[in-house]
Amino acid sequence: MHDEIYSIYHLTIKPTNYDAFKALVEQIVEATSKEVDTTTYEYVVNADRTAIHIVEKYRTKGLLPHVEQTFSPFAERFLDLVTIDALYVYGETTPEIRAKLDGFGAQYLTPFAGFSR
Repeated sequence: MHDEIYSIYHLTIKPTNYDAFKALVEQIVEATSKEVDTTTYEYVVNADRTAIHIVEKYRTKGLLPHVEQTFSPFAERFLDLVTIDALYVYGETTPEIRAKLDGFGAQYLTPFAGFSR
């Protein structure tokens, strides 16, 4: 996890909001796909469309531009459609990153053993 940050968001959604949320997410994913420091950005949903996870992986320098520039124009509508129940952040964060993610109730976990291939 050196110079990388992973995050998992757990969201809840009313099934009636799913189609509008999916359409919004398509726009967010399109915008995010242009970020060179975002290496993973995936949304997954459970069978009854009441829980959604976002799995994200950034080079450390890419997280703030994503939140401040790419995601910002979509944030209000996004938060009207879902509730962020949990956010887990893995990796070495900076005070600036924590200042942004604390507002989402982030829980920070730092690596102490393991590897990625």
